[in-house]
Amino acid sequence: MNCTNCNSGALVPSFIDGLFRAHTCDCCDGNWLLIEDYVAWKERNPQFQFRCDVSFEESDITDTKMALLCPISGTFMRKFKLTAEHVHKLDYSSATGGLWLDKGEWELLKQEGIAGCLNAVITPNWQRWIRQDNAKQSFSDNYRAKFGDDVYDKVKEIRTWLLSQEQKADLRAYLLAEDPYSAQR
Repeated sequence: MNCTNCNSGALVPSFIDGLFRAHTCDCCDGNWLLIEDYVAWKERNPQFQFRCDVSFEESDITDTKMALLCPISGTFMRKFKLTAEHVHKLDYSSATGGLWLDKGEWELLKQEGIAGCLNAVITPNWQRWIRQDNAKQSFSDNYRAKFGDDVYDKVKEIRTWLLSQEQKADLRAYLLAEDPYSAQR
């Protein structure tokens, strides 16, 4: 198989961290793996904990921005975000169940603690969670910009306290009333 990323290397049979089957490009060091191989290995090794033994900078990771073609089917692969914080995306071929990891992405997955749930990253639930997390962060950023750091931190503290109270509805009514001591509305 030819490399889907650099188009000049060959995908040579290998093992990722000596654990499960993959194909590594002899030119760009990217990895092609089948999710079924990863899942089968995980089922045989349920207690295994991935450790990140390598210290690296995110600048050491390559991330393919262009659309990649599946090296088996030739169809376009979809890009899946790893987390809300990272710009790196994994390329997945639904036609073959294959995943392309650019050079350094496996180390990033281990560092972020998601190497043990690689098959979950490509699910709609995982991607929905990322979108929700991004939306929450956007709202938080907007509130912080609107209120300022000190006021936003204080109002978050008050909100947390208020939500922990048994009579939170009455407390909200008291706070929102123009004059809480008036009999008139």
